[in-house]
Parts: sequence; C-alpha cells; structure tokens
Amino acid sequence: MTPFVTRRRLISILAPVLAAIVAAGAVAYWGTHRSPHAGPAPMNTATGDTAPAGPSLQPIQLTPQRLQQIGVTTAVAERKNVSDDIRTTGNVEVDERRVSSVHLRFSGWIQQVYVDSTFAHVRKGQPLFTIYSPELVTTEQEYLLAKKNQRLLAASSVPGVSGGATSLLEAARQRLAQWNLPAREIAALDATGEPRQELEIDSPAAGYVTAWHALPQTYAQPQTQLYTIADLSRVWVYAAVLQNDIGRVHVGNPASVTVDSYPGRTFRGRVDAIWPQVDEATRTVKVRLAFANPGTTLMPGMFVTVALESPLGSQLVIPSAAVFHTGTRALVFVDHGGGYLEPREIRPGQAAGDQVVVLHGLNPGDRVVTSANFLIDSESQLQAALGSFTPPPPGAGAAAAMSAGAPPEAAIALTTDPSPAHKGNNTVRVTLTDASGQPVTGAQVTVTFFMPAMPAMGMAAMRAEEALKEIGTGRFEGTLVLGSGGTWQVTVVARRQQQIVARQQLTVSVTGGR
Repeated sequence: MTPFVTRRRLISILAPVLAAIVAAGAVAYWGTHRSPHAGPAPMNTATGDTAPAGPSLQPIQLTPQRLQQIGVTTAVAERKNVSDDIRTTGNVEVDERRVSSVHLRFSGWIQQVYVDSTFAHVRKGQPLFTIYSPELVTTEQEYLLAKKNQRLLAASSVPGVSGGATSLLEAARQRLAQWNLPAREIAALDATGEPRQELEIDSPAAGYVTAWHALPQTYAQPQTQLYTIADLSRVWVYAAVLQNDIGRVHVGNPASVTVDSYPGRTFRGRVDAIWPQVDEATRTVKVRLAFANPGTTLMPGMFVTVALESPLGSQLVIPSAAVFHTGTRALVFVDHGGGYLEPREIRPGQAAGDQVVVLHGLNPGDRVVTSANFLIDSESQLQAALGSFTPPPPGAGAAAAMSAGAPPEAAIALTTDPSPAHKGNNTVRVTLTDASGQPVTGAQVTVTFFMPAMPAMGMAAMRAEEALKEIGTGRFEGTLVLGSGGTWQVTVVARRQQQIVARQQLTVSVTGGR
C-alpha cells in the first residue's frame, strides 16, 4: 500500500487534468436541487411513473473563460415555415405525352425523303417526305371531276340538280381531308386543276426524331410507323424514394434537380405521379417528376441529383447540432445566461435540413447550446452523481476551481489495494491530517467513483460509492466494486458534525476491460 501522492504533490501533478475536469464542477451553480426553469420529469412509459430514463443530470454554471475554452455556441429556438428535403437520384426520360408518330392513312411508294437522320430537329408542319399513291390520285381525280360538274350544273333549273352537284363536291373534299393531306396540297389541287403525283407529308409536331423508317422507293402502309418525334420542351425525371420516406411525398410537391454538367444551376419542377408499388429488391418507390426544359438542357438518359421538398408548415425548430442523443432520450442544454446551463429533455420531430422540429420541451425564444454538448453532458452527470458536493459561488474562476480541492481543515491521502485499482473489488483507504500533520479523527468519510455515460460507445454512466469505516487514528477504509476499467472521476468528502472538513477531487486510472 503506497499513497498515490501528498495533497500538494497531487495538485501539481494533476493540474492539467483538474483544470479540464474539475473546473466546471467546481464552479457548478447547483448541487442536488432541481432548476426552477426545468420542465416536468420525463414519464416512464412502462410504469407511468415520472422517473428519468437515463443518467441523472443537473444544471451547471460555467465561467465565461470555461465557456470560451470548450467552444460553447448557442442558437435560439424559433417558429418558422420549414420544409423537409428528401435527397435521392434519378434519370431524365422523355415525356410520353409529348411523343408523336407519323403514319399514313393510305398506301403508296415513298419518293423523296427530306428528314433522314435520328435526332434531327423538325418544326411542326415541316415536310418530311413525298409519296406516290394510286388510290390517292384516284380520289384527287374524283374531286376534280366533282368540282367541274358542280360548275356546269350550278345554273341548272332542274330542281335538285345544282344541290346534288354541290353535295358530291363536298363529299369528294371530305375524302381528301380524311386522307390527312396537308391543307396546302388541297389548295394546290384547286389552283392547278391537275392531280398531284407526289404529295408532301408534314411533321405533326415540333421536336426531335427519335426513330424513322421512311426510306426512298419503299412501300408504306397505314400500319407502318414512319417517324417517331419527341417534344423535349418538357421532360420527366424518374426518382427512387425509400419506402420510409414515401409518406412525405405528395403529387404537386415542389422538386428540384441538379446535374454535374451545369454546376450551380438548379432545375425546378413538381411531383407528377407516384407509383403504387414498392420495388422488393431496393425497397424504393418510383416517383415521376415533371420539368420544363427550355433549350433542351436536360437530355434523356441523364443522371441527376433530386431534392423533393416536403412542406412541414410553421414549426418550432432548433439546429440539429443542439440535440444530444443518449440512446434512450434526446436532450438539449438551455442557456439561461450568465453561464447557467440547464439540461432539458425534448421530443424531436422530423429533420428539416440542418434543423430539427421540436414537438415538446422548448418554447420559442429559448436559447440552446449547439456545440460542446458532450462535455457539458458529462459535467452535468458528474454534478448529479456528486450531489452532496456544494460548489463555490458562480464566477469563482479557474483559480477557485483549483483551490476547491484544498481542504479548509484537513488534507486527504487516498490509496487502493490493489494499486493501481482494477475492475472488480478494491479496498480503498483514506488518511486525514490537519494543517500541522496531525491525524483527524471522528470524521465520516465518503468516497465516490464516477464515470460519465458514453452514448456513442453504448455505455451508461457508472457510479460506485462507499462510506468508509475508521480503522485507526485518522485512517479510514472500505470496499468498492468498480464495473469497468478506464479513467474514473473520484470525489472524497470528509464531514464532522455535518460540516465538511475536507474534500478532494481527482482522477484514478483503473485497469481491466470493459
């Protein structure tokens, strides 16, 4: 059994550690009392009792120097209109409602082909090819004959003759129209009075030729698809949305896409349709988005990044960095000013970008800590575990923090058996001496070992406390069971007649695994 070190030697060796660990606890504003600003204790949903669901926390107060040292920043909870963006990827496709096919309503031989390449751009009404059709020529001749007879019989005095000739002419004109001939071809037929051997067939829409089968000197029939023309002034984007997110997507919601080809440019559209089926392999739902496409910037086949906006309306939000997740609950630290920080449990809602909706636990205007939350949480746990320790008044500063370990009446020397301490059973011994080196007797000595929770590693807070028995003049002993190896924060408090005569805080390294 070898003492770790005398009081003065201990402080000189552990000064850096004490400055980081003890300073915040030494200037803590609260001990065991609950903050008047704190809300109701969290409800245990299993039993209905109001009991904490995780490590106990206490409000603390830090000096301005300490706040700056650990880099504390804050933000204000505010109510505003927010939306939740769902990020995914997608592919650009042709808008199927803007695809036109070129078919004939009669048979014939194609003569000249004016548009003879895929992805050629055509205007609406632009000639595509010419065709010779015997049956069309016959219909033209019938039309010209009916037109001639109508002129000859127009002045007839025989009842019904003039009207019959006019009816025949109109019927012949209707047959030409049913062949879907361009208006200019009928006009040319009227002007020349001669049947046209070759007729020009025009494009029914503007766009890009995505397929064509009009070859010179080939015989075309009504079922032959000669051209496919796609209007790309509007396009579709098909995106894959995870099953868990599809409930936030609705037809008409805003959407945007970005493409690596156009850095800094965003294309805006809307949700056009949602497939009523989940892909069993990827657990995603197909969502169709519609976008205007001036200049044909978005090309079919392009891979794009998609952002789907889901409006959440007016909500109370705070930065996501302000929420500290312990695994069983979500906490924030409310800044009441003057370095006074209060831990408060909240019920978070949906994320909205780099912010999170708060459903319960905060009010608009509350200021919350957005950085150094882990350090503050550890200090709050430590303060809760050492509830009997009464710190100096707020604003005492780092010097007061260091001197807080110096006993007003007695000095403490701590040893363990084995040395160093290990996971499992340990004998802890404390020796009390006054300023002149004489032993202090008749004291009640309590030793507390504490390790803060580490949610990121799945570890809960651990605490072991023992009231030591006096085994000799100024010497006290007890047994502590430590549940893990690592660095433990140790507090020794000595009282006599309910007054603290000595207190010491230090760290002890414990061997053994977790």
